[in-house]
This record gives sequence, C-alpha cells and structure tokens, in this order.
Amino acid sequence: MKARKILFATMPLDGHFNPLTSLAKHLLQQGHDVRWYTGNIFTEKLKKLEIPHYRFQKALEVNQHTIDELFPERHKYKSIVSKLKFDIDQVFVLRAPEYTADILKIYKEFEFEVLVYDNAFPAAQIIREKLHVPCVSMGIMPLAEFSVDLPPTGMGLTPSSSFWGRRKQDFLRFLATHVLFKHSTQQYNKVLAQFQIPPVKGTIFDIGVKQADLLLQSGVPGFEYKRSDMSAHVKFVGPLLPFQTGQNIGEFKYRELLKRYKKVILATQGTVERDAEKLLVPTLEAFKGTEYLLIVTTGGSKTQELRKRYPQENIVIEDFIDFTMVMPIADVYVSNGGYGGVLLSLQNRLPMVVAGVHEGKNEINARIGYFKLGINLKTETPTPRQVRESVEKVLSDNTYQKNVNQLGEEFGRYDTNVTCERYILNLITQHKNRHIASQALESMLSA
Repeated sequence: MKARKILFATMPLDGHFNPLTSLAKHLLQQGHDVRWYTGNIFTEKLKKLEIPHYRFQKALEVNQHTIDELFPERHKYKSIVSKLKFDIDQVFVLRAPEYTADILKIYKEFEFEVLVYDNAFPAAQIIREKLHVPCVSMGIMPLAEFSVDLPPTGMGLTPSSSFWGRRKQDFLRFLATHVLFKHSTQQYNKVLAQFQIPPVKGTIFDIGVKQADLLLQSGVPGFEYKRSDMSAHVKFVGPLLPFQTGQNIGEFKYRELLKRYKKVILATQGTVERDAEKLLVPTLEAFKGTEYLLIVTTGGSKTQELRKRYPQENIVIEDFIDFTMVMPIADVYVSNGGYGGVLLSLQNRLPMVVAGVHEGKNEINARIGYFKLGINLKTETPTPRQVRESVEKVLSDNTYQKNVNQLGEEFGRYDTNVTCERYILNLITQHKNRHIASQALESMLSA
C-alpha cells in the first residue's frame, strides 16, 4: 500500500477534535503521513499522538475556554435558533477566510493529497476549489442534510408520518431556508465570493454535506432518521470515538463503593458548558444521600466547589473520568447530549437521560427520545425532580435497555477506522485517476 499525505483540519473544540483522533492515529500507524491543523489548545494531545501539529496563524481560536471572552454578546441570545445563528456566523462561517489562509500556506510545504475535516469546518469548500484536492467530511454530529421526509435541522424536531405533520414539516423547511437561516447562508456565500467561488444553493446545513466529495458519518443507520433522498456520498462508518492508548490503567478506584449501592448513575455536562447549575447541580440534588452511587465528571469546572457542597458518601465528583471504565458498570447516563458521549453510551448499551438544547444538542437529544434510547427532557435547566423521575423511569421500564442493546449490536458490526481508511484511500485513487484521464484528454485534443 502506498503511503498517502493526509491533512486533518478541525475546529478547536473537543467535540470536533477528539472523535477524529482514533482514525488519525490508525492512519499514522498504517504508514501514512498524517498531520493536523487545529488550535493551540490541542498541542499536547497531538504531541502524545505523535502527529505533527500546524497551529493557527491567521485564525482566531474560538473554543470552550475563549468563546465567552471573545463574544460576550453571545449571552444575549436565549432562544435555540437565535443562539445557533450567532454561533454559525461568528464561530464558523466568518472564520473560513482565516482557516483558508493558514491551510494555503501549509500546502506550500506539505502537499497533502486529501483533506479530512470535521463537518463543521467552514473552509473545506474553498480549499477544495483552490487546491483541487479531494475533501472528506467527518460527520461528528447527527446528519444535518435537509430532506423531504424530515423537519428542518437545527430545531430539534422529530419526523412526522401523518399528512398534516408532513405539511407542517414542508412549511418549516421553507421557513428555515428562506427566513430563519437565510442570513447565515448569505454570509457563507459572501465568504465564497471573496475567493471567486460561485454561491451555493440550499441552506447552511446542506452545504457541509453536499459540497464534500465524501461524508463519513459517525454512528449507524439505526440512530438516524430515515431519508428517501439522502446523498449517495454519505456513508455510515460506526462510532468515531477518541483514541485510547489501550494501556492497563488499573482497577476502577471506586469499585468498592459499588457493593454498597443499588445502581450507578454517571453524570456529565461536557467541557463546553461551564455552568454547573444547569444539569450537574439538579442531578446532585436529586440523588444526594440516596441508595444510588452518583459519579459526576465536571469537565474541570467547579469541581472543588461541588465537592464541598455535596460531601455525601454516595457522591463521587471528578474533573475527568475514563468513561470506558465507568460506562460498563453504570446503569444510567445523565448528560446534556454531547455526541461523543452519547455514542459511547450506546456502544456500552447504557440508556440515557438527556437535558440540552444549545450547540446542536437538541438534534442529538431528539433522536434519543425518538428512538426510545432514553428520556429527552427538552431543556437546559431541568429540576431535581425531573431528573430523579426520569432516571427512575429509565431504570424501571425495560424498553430503553432493550433498545440500546439492539443498537449496541448494530454498533458492533462496524470496524470504524478500517472502514474510514478504505473510503479515504479509494477517494484519493479515484481523484488521481480522474486527473490522469483529464490530462490525457487535454494532450489528445492539443495534438
């Protein structure tokens, strides 16, 4: 097998970077020249992965630590749609020229043969047009492509099969395309115009799907709404999950506690959400001093404060916990719906209670509720009673466990890294063959 030059490019956000680390490491171990363009926040992780890191030069680094400082006005946007529109414009679309400038400079010293990027990375279409290299979009969130069978992406709505329900979906898609997200699409087309690239049609959500040469979707068909018009270049590849060293990290240090408690609940609200009052505090309030062992990971936010506030024996609070150690012994996963954690939960056949609506979590959580893999509370700020009653329902109703078991079996049928590698290498070969054929045709015509 010929070694290929592969550049990964991701937004400087955990949920965009981490899911691709296992694939990148796999490609590196297969002998390919793998390098990565992303923010400085991931310097140490890439050093440990032994992958060369191209840091941001022109690009503004917007991540979970800097977003509120860079955009203090973001807090003014309270509704799901208004906040989503703000994030699309400021965090993604308007960063595209900066990313493009950096990558064009990288190409001068590293002529990569394919660009592999998270599906929210906004500069891929420009790179594709300017450098004529194939681009592989990695679907690190639920498939966003609009469909005649579905309500519009971004609102966290589930499909309807009734006549009037489908008519409502038709209207909402029109509203989303021509009113709600029209400005974001126009903003993106203005960016394209800066590079003499014709405008694209459709919505901002379709662009990332339709403009890629290939979209490798994290997850499985069983965790996605059925579409009669899904693009042919969308391929499900199983769960894209962070790289694990495979080293023996020892016994789970709280294992002795398990013997004293009826059930184990794992709770987190990821690393982007810094306000522990939204989900962690209601969950702690719901289960402090109960017969359940509650294991909470804060993502490094207010860990010590929460420990002092909740000193109960049945509560464990840590900055970070290895989910691969905890999920196999947990009974319910309480989270705000980060896609990576959700996929890992499904892989471990662990039912969920989810509460999150921003940063696209409404779409993830809507699927959890729709497929009855857990309970979607449809809020960012549940009450302790809501959390407690939902966990109790998931534990008492075998439907949820049955459904996650079935989906876990589907997950097990995928060898994600090998599948992705095959698709990526085939695309490179096809692209080069087309280029050779095109050159031969030009030579014949000019003879």
